[in-house]
Amino acid sequence: MSQKILDKAAELNYIPNTLAKGLKVGKSRTIGLIIADISNLFFGALALHIQNYAEQKGYSVIIGNTNEQPNEMENLIKFLYARQVEGLIITPTENSQYLLKRLMNNKIPFVLVDRSFPELPVNSVLINNYEISYRSTEQLIQKGCKRIGLVTYKQDHYHINERRRGCVDALKHAGIYDSDIMEEVRYDFLKSDIKKAICNLMSKREKIDGIFFTTNSISINGVKELIKNNINIQKDIQIMCFDENDAFYILPYTVPFIKQPIKEMAKNAVELLIDQIEMKSGEIENIVVEAELVLNENVMCQ
Repeated sequence: MSQKILDKAAELNYIPNTLAKGLKVGKSRTIGLIIADISNLFFGALALHIQNYAEQKGYSVIIGNTNEQPNEMENLIKFLYARQVEGLIITPTENSQYLLKRLMNNKIPFVLVDRSFPELPVNSVLINNYEISYRSTEQLIQKGCKRIGLVTYKQDHYHINERRRGCVDALKHAGIYDSDIMEEVRYDFLKSDIKKAICNLMSKREKIDGIFFTTNSISINGVKELIKNNINIQKDIQIMCFDENDAFYILPYTVPFIKQPIKEMAKNAVELLIDQIEMKSGEIENIVVEAELVLNENVMCQ
């Protein structure tokens, strides 16, 4: 009888309702992924790898995007739990600690990835933001740069603060730090603020010879703005970017960048969350994976 049912299901192209099936045993085998900005290449790649690793473990993924807005993050949490997800992987927005504390109080499994709030005892997966930013700035100094500017987000995110701190400390240790060439841009006004930041840096009486861009979105917009202003990158000015971008490979010069281990970050985040869901571990883990400094297509410093 069961084979006849299976044959009829195949004939009708029946797709089983795994959520309904899971609810009968109290498990949906589904996790929620809350991403800060899906239009950003870094987050798009992170979402892809998280989905791939989760599916390998037998879990489906529902993805939501916050556009860096805490109210959107709150709405997504409510939406995802209405869909019976068993846990969350989150790139949290600024000032969203109260939402994470709520999840903690409700004993909901979750993992933070790429970003964290060190004061909260929660599972997280990050890169070595301070160290890689320090080394990247040192690389600019070793190239002979003596006037190195910084372009970063005007945000109070731990990972952003660590990248800024790494750059500033390297400059201070070399005796060339200048607070007047540290520029901040706003996420909601990125393009106009980048334009202003580059204009400010390049119009200094004492010539800027290096710039450190602290994120993927800032990097690509910063490079575009330099090109628009006919500034010869790696000749008129040295730059250091966060994250690999295909656009770098069509430029007539090499662009050094910090390569984040996105696959490893995704794998660790999925494993940490599933361990919580399946109650294999009650320990809080803060995993830090090493980013790489890529100087050109063929040379890589680790």
